Amino acid sequence: MVKVKNADEIRNLVSSDRYDKKRIFSIVAHIDHGKSTTADFLLKRAGLMREEDAGKLQMTDTDDEEQARGITIFTSVVLLAFNDPREKDDKVPYIFQINDTPGHLSFTGEVSRALRSSDGAVVLVDALEGLMTQTETNIRLAVGEEMCRPVIFVNKVDRLISELRLEPKETYARIDKIINDCNDIIRQIQPKNEDWTCSFQYNSVAIGSAKDGWGFTYEILQDKGIHPLKVFEKYNEGDIPWLRKNLPLDDTLLRMIVDHLPDPITASKYRVKKLIDNVDWDSELGKSLMNSDRNGPLMGIISKIFIDPRSFRATLIGRIYSGTLKAGESVYLVGRKEKQRVKRLGIMELTDILDMPEVPAGNLFALFGFITPAGETFVGPELVPDKDDEDEEPPSFEKIKYACEAVVSRSIIPENPQDLAKLGDVVKKWLMADNTAKFHLEKESREYILSGIDPLQIEILTKRINEQVKIKVGEPIIVYREKITKEGQIFYTKSSNGHNRILMQMTPLDQATIDLINSGEVHAEMNAKVRAQILRDKAGWDAKEARKIWDVYEANILLDGTKGLQRLDRIKSYCVSAFRDWVSNAILAKEPALGLLCTFTDAEVHVDPAHTGYNEIASMMFSNLALGFLSANPKLFEPIQKVDIKVPAGSAGSIVKILSQHRGQIQEIRNEGAFERVIGKLPVAEQIGIADEFRGATQGKAFFGYEFLGFEPVPPHLQEQVIMDIRKRKGMPLQMPDTSSYTRFIYARK
Repeated sequence: MVKVKNADEIRNLVSSDRYDKKRIFSIVAHIDHGKSTTADFLLKRAGLMREEDAGKLQMTDTDDEEQARGITIFTSVVLLAFNDPREKDDKVPYIFQINDTPGHLSFTGEVSRALRSSDGAVVLVDALEGLMTQTETNIRLAVGEEMCRPVIFVNKVDRLISELRLEPKETYARIDKIINDCNDIIRQIQPKNEDWTCSFQYNSVAIGSAKDGWGFTYEILQDKGIHPLKVFEKYNEGDIPWLRKNLPLDDTLLRMIVDHLPDPITASKYRVKKLIDNVDWDSELGKSLMNSDRNGPLMGIISKIFIDPRSFRATLIGRIYSGTLKAGESVYLVGRKEKQRVKRLGIMELTDILDMPEVPAGNLFALFGFITPAGETFVGPELVPDKDDEDEEPPSFEKIKYACEAVVSRSIIPENPQDLAKLGDVVKKWLMADNTAKFHLEKESREYILSGIDPLQIEILTKRINEQVKIKVGEPIIVYREKITKEGQIFYTKSSNGHNRILMQMTPLDQATIDLINSGEVHAEMNAKVRAQILRDKAGWDAKEARKIWDVYEANILLDGTKGLQRLDRIKSYCVSAFRDWVSNAILAKEPALGLLCTFTDAEVHVDPAHTGYNEIASMMFSNLALGFLSANPKLFEPIQKVDIKVPAGSAGSIVKILSQHRGQIQEIRNEGAFERVIGKLPVAEQIGIADEFRGATQGKAFFGYEFLGFEPVPPHLQEQVIMDIRKRKGMPLQMPDTSSYTRFIYARK
């Protein structure tokens, strides 16, 4: 636990209306590029760490698992107060509200959630490794998705001087290339009519070494009359303390952040219109959001759930964008459609909360009192909808966009069978904190299937779960998708009792709609009018048709194409439930379905409710979905990752050989001075254990990263084999499915 020396000062600055003195930002980078080491120097500057410990303790890695593995797993939040030495007459300090995020692909969800509550991003790049896959992903998430303005810190320049022994000219060229590579991505995705590219000349790029504690911008070199060659001289002399004293990294970062990252009011004017749905921007709420007005209607977002690994108590962390959140008052959770009371309120300092009676807009907050999934929107009582008006919903934040999908699974069962329900509750709590992972209960085997981005994410989650409920964990399993490749036939099916019928057709969902669902822009819980407008404008749907969508689930849509049918509302919930059950476990190998548009155009519902129970409705739905799916040339699709490997010059051939042996595809080989960079595609099924092969082929000198690309068909010669392997593992009959099991449900019109 960190003892905050200036707690009252922090509280006063959070409460202050000096928004020009506030900066809310995330530190993002590829794994091992130095985020937590860099954060040490900000903590040191704020008086939370001794000078000699900065760069060594990695103080924001507070979790035991992080310390044991030497990587950041969970985003740490800390609020720090600084005075800018350039403002000698201004006694009001700046307050930095910082998210130190993980760099490993497994925990990229933490990055997305942190950026949602940030206005800016400090992008770190290792001077030796250069721009890596996760760096690119983080820039796209920060600038493109969350509109967080970036600055760049080129870290570990000491490695170019001490390890590679580069001459100054070569070092400058390497740094220039890194800056240009970052700016190439920023130009593609920055807001229109804005220039968010970063420049050493204009002091939005810093250069230095977090390990050795020095750094500079162009302004600092000019102010102090120091030439960059001085850095090379001091390394040759072994005089690192001189660099740390005369070019302190904390001063460099402080200046760059103050000068180039926006304050909350400035950022709100362009960010909130992208992040929030269904707002009249001329209304009181709209104007308040645009100005981060503490006196306006309350609206904010829960962006992170911190679960204490010892007490398992959940702390909700987020950002207030309008109004003021007060301890003891109730808020309305828009997604869950329920009121909850804030029992304790404050601000997060690593592992502790500084209590506050209220927190105004333009600040991060932390609270106890209830638990809800990360990404939840909350509003004040004045924005709660009238129960009689089903069409009216409060505005909500767009779903947080994640760079990866859950494509690896492991089964988990309690050691004590009586703990099955308790296990479900524990898993659900952890997945509220990390909703890039998913789980479901296999009814036949009575075991939970936990799915995540990769084996490491699942390993961390299962360790946490095991601390509360002792579990047995199965081996990693790849999660595939089942898709159709053409339009299916129209089928008319009946319920098992013959009293209900439905006419439905299955067709492939267009890619534009799939992308809108995967990005969170379109989802089941949103207002039907808003959803229809988005689908019309961005995917070419007919607006009237789009308003009749019954369900959006895992990139599949159930659409009501009927007109004026009686008693349809009675079976709607059963149809939706059956649809979700079926697409979660489709028919080729009980893998999730992807990209289905299921449209029913006729139905008959029995007048007696006794004949329209779930089992009856599910039987006609399941059979229709299965028949339609099998008639549409279904295929099994596998998850594919982009793989980016940087190796010493001359080693690319061995990497290409390894990728080729694992069904990888080479897309590009680049020469980058002393290194070669191999970029390709690799099936996730071939990824497990391949890292050891990369290291073995390069004597441990390979740098690599992964990025999720999507799903592609399993090669034709492997389709049946992979399907049979999955069916065998799941205890299913070892034969390809056909229509014979469902034809008895086909309704023959008289």
